[in-house]
Amino acid sequence: MSEKSEARRVGRLGRQARAFAHRHGGADACVEYLGRRGARLVLVGKDGQWGDLVAPTYAVAEAAAASAELTVHEEFGGELAAQVGTGPYEWRRMAGIQIGGRPNT
Repeated sequence: MSEKSEARRVGRLGRQARAFAHRHGGADACVEYLGRRGARLVLVGKDGQWGDLVAPTYAVAEAAAASAELTVHEEFGGELAAQVGTGPYEWRRMAGIQIGGRPNT
């Protein structure tokens, strides 16, 4: 990936992360490897909503989080997970994917 292309990706992902944070009263983040696919920038809003963005590399995801001025956690541990709001949709999805549960179709 060229430097120019990387800078554009960082800028675009940074704007998307900043917009998410603005809509949700601020946000924290965590960068997770996706293997060859790149990295996942997990965003957790102060209101409990969450989302993610996929970057082509770990470095791009880190730079995007920095450009959005997010607090970045080293791992998606208990502190960050506790901020995530779990609603009826998530509970239905989790129940369906457990062993012996009904399928998610």
